Amino acid sequence: MKTINSKDRLSQTIERIDGAYAASTIRAYRSNFTKFIDYCELVGAVALPAAPETIAAFVEQLTEDKYHSSTIRQVVASIASIHTLNNYANPTTHSEVRIAVKRMHRKIGRFCQQAYGITKDLLDEMLEVTDDSLRGLRDRALLHVAYDTMCRRSELVRLMVDDVDVQVTDRRNNIESTVIFIEQSKTDQEANGRWLKISLETTVALKDWIRYSGIKDGPLFRGVDRSNTITADLTSGQICKIYKRLAREAEFGEDFVKHVSGHSMRVGAAQDLLLSGATLPMMMAKGRWSKPDTVMRYVEKIGGAL
Repeated sequence: MKTINSKDRLSQTIERIDGAYAASTIRAYRSNFTKFIDYCELVGAVALPAAPETIAAFVEQLTEDKYHSSTIRQVVASIASIHTLNNYANPTTHSEVRIAVKRMHRKIGRFCQQAYGITKDLLDEMLEVTDDSLRGLRDRALLHVAYDTMCRRSELVRLMVDDVDVQVTDRRNNIESTVIFIEQSKTDQEANGRWLKISLETTVALKDWIRYSGIKDGPLFRGVDRSNTITADLTSGQICKIYKRLAREAEFGEDFVKHVSGHSMRVGAAQDLLLSGATLPMMMAKGRWSKPDTVMRYVEKIGGAL
């Protein structure tokens, strides 16, 4: 059998759900299902709707190709979602697929390498290597906000200047309280939003960045080139590069730098919360997690690897 218009139907599906799902989710759907279509074309099978046996064989192939178990689970989830979005029964619930996934787990395990955490102590060392150039001010504000709010990288790049609100809570003593509005997050797909209070240190760093950059509106964090010129708003992928660069400048060692990711700040902040005596509900509220097991994965390496 030959795949019939599967790529066209995938493109139509992606276009139809644009704006209804997070951009990262849509990218994953497109990438993972395209990979499945390519496999089906290779073996002469239909991708949409797919037979459970085809998906099971695909899981076996991904296992043989040494993909991580987490990646394979994401691929299976994408296949399920594309079928559901096209009003087909979910074939991944079939026993053949379930067995293939269980076999995959027994063969390569469920373990997923956690990013190294950037705790407060490590954060302070990274802040030390930032200077007073425009890029240094941007980096300092970004580090403070990322740790203080535990924002995901996608949340950081979506922050707008108007999302920062400085409120005077004690006019007599001129005491300010600053909050940042998170319009949408992974666990808030309906974009109800949430205000997060930030520290005085973070407020100062943000004010310095906004004042010296001259930005008045639009994205809060921007690109800054080597000549100290503001370029454009940041992408999610650039957040990790900034963390790695600063970790390298702070001389954390290449092994540590290799394991730094866009999640490192959330991991480190979660570890600090646990060590400070925060309860699980408090940690879930602070990090905006919906599942306790997700929090536990973040704190499984208390103390880091440095």
